[in-house]
Amino acid sequence: MGIVAGLDSSPDFTRIVVCDTDTGAVLRQGYAPHPVEGRPSDIDPQAWLLSLGEAAGGGLLEGVQAIGVSAQQNAVVPLDAQGNTVRPAMVGGDKRAQVAAADLVDALGGREAWAQAVGSVPQAAQPVTKLRWLAKNEPENALRTAVLLQAHDWLVWQLLGRPVRRTTDRGGASGTGYWSAATGAYRPDLVELALGHQAVLPEVIGPSDAAGTTPEGLLISAGTGETMAAAFGLGIGLGDAVVSLGASGSVMAVHPEALTDQSGMITSLADATGMHLPVVTTLNAVRALRGAAELLGLPDLESLSELAMKSTPGAHGLVLLPYLEGERTPNLPHTAGTLAGLRRESMKPEHLARAAFEGMLCGLADALDVLRGRGVDVRRIFLLGPAAELPAVQAAAPSLFGAQVVVPQPADYTAIGAARQAAWALGVSQGTLDPRTPPAWQGAAAQVLEPGEELAVGQAVRQQFTAVREQTHPGAFHP
Repeated sequence: MGIVAGLDSSPDFTRIVVCDTDTGAVLRQGYAPHPVEGRPSDIDPQAWLLSLGEAAGGGLLEGVQAIGVSAQQNAVVPLDAQGNTVRPAMVGGDKRAQVAAADLVDALGGREAWAQAVGSVPQAAQPVTKLRWLAKNEPENALRTAVLLQAHDWLVWQLLGRPVRRTTDRGGASGTGYWSAATGAYRPDLVELALGHQAVLPEVIGPSDAAGTTPEGLLISAGTGETMAAAFGLGIGLGDAVVSLGASGSVMAVHPEALTDQSGMITSLADATGMHLPVVTTLNAVRALRGAAELLGLPDLESLSELAMKSTPGAHGLVLLPYLEGERTPNLPHTAGTLAGLRRESMKPEHLARAAFEGMLCGLADALDVLRGRGVDVRRIFLLGPAAELPAVQAAAPSLFGAQVVVPQPADYTAIGAARQAAWALGVSQGTLDPRTPPAWQGAAAQVLEPGEELAVGQAVRQQFTAVREQTHPGAFHP
């Protein structure tokens, strides 16, 4: 029996789990917040190392044979020719880069050109967009930038003692906006388009490859982004989709090939196993629930859920199009939400509460339909986020999604996924595991919900939602 570690360096903290190599059982864990207040758009990457050191304190890594690193996506660390940071890492959603995103879309000839080139259309958060912002707003720093790394690339490089070779993985590279999951190759011309000149990019290594070994003999695996590590930690495979309920929502699924979507609704990412993770996002998920709770004078989402359960499916004809922040799916960036079906009998707090839950879930079901419409097999849906625990969500989701819904117990799936990658690389290096087949760890403990007899009712609620969406925004949605 061996032990491996997985590290999750998120925007706010570092979490480390130490796992049994054979089963994936978590043996011990460490945690430390980043020594930074709030969520700044710029952060000195040394803060990540400081919190890593604190999380690993007390002999946490004693006996560990290999470690995997996952980290926040979209962070870009610009280095000079000597390997020093040119400026703090650019992290997060970074709204200051919205104009740069629009510039880049135009510079290449539109959304379709980007979708064909790298499987995604530039968003404000993406590294390629941040490079454009850097070139426009800090031209001297842009000129000094010789090497580009993401957060997990930089951490792996530091753990290995800053070797000449710098590496990344398919998952992380696929989110940059200058690497194509379809071709498996960088587009250096897009780096030049954004930054104004070429830069050295890390070598993309295979899912089960090792990035290297520390002087102490600790094997470091390829590493990956948070999304890919979480998917790997959950153990999702073909036929599985993941619906994440944050303020905004996202739907991703495992698929054997990269999907190119000319509308830009699908972001074509690679996963941590050699497969693909097409992702569709909605701008409005839990924010629609919070808005409804405030409107009804309720203190929290639990109260909103309790109220919604007093209504019935279809909310007496009340329909909420939850496009409160505009929307990406369908592409309606400047629209607002719509409340339709107001009749005297539907004007009750419980029906508005129910309509908020159904509107949020129907919006995510639309996102699922985008993937299904492109041939993605969805038989089982993992529902993530604190809102997944709400009874009103669990009551409606299986019938609205038209599939079995799995609600995993809360766990550090991102860190566990990083540890599973470390176990894979370790096994391959020892000749005990196939480089094409990851270790079979025990799946996530979960609650399983079936659509059952409610399926027809759920589909009727979807039709009611679709009719209002088509009437309000004719032709806006093309799944």
